Amino acid sequence: MALEDVLRLVHVLGSTVLFGTGIGIAFFMAMAVRTRDPRIIAHVAGIVVVADTIFTATAVMLQPLTGYGLARVVGWPLNEGWILLSL
Repeated sequence: MALEDVLRLVHVLGSTVLFGTGIGIAFFMAMAVRTRDPRIIAHVAGIVVVADTIFTATAVMLQPLTGYGLARVVGWPLNEGWILLSL
């Protein structure tokens, strides 16, 4: 597997993780808040913090790195407006 393919795979997986965990976490927090039970809300919030740390933070760190790597490997100019904005 070429470097470009690996970078693209990790980049797409990272964006999928960001979107998926964001939606999932929002859903579970909304459901917990609807119970109006402080114990349930606190418990779910604790799980959300763990999930954010493991999945979201990792993906957030990998996205700009893999995006930068892809731009370099493909040969896109790094001073392109949308690339600068995303990095």
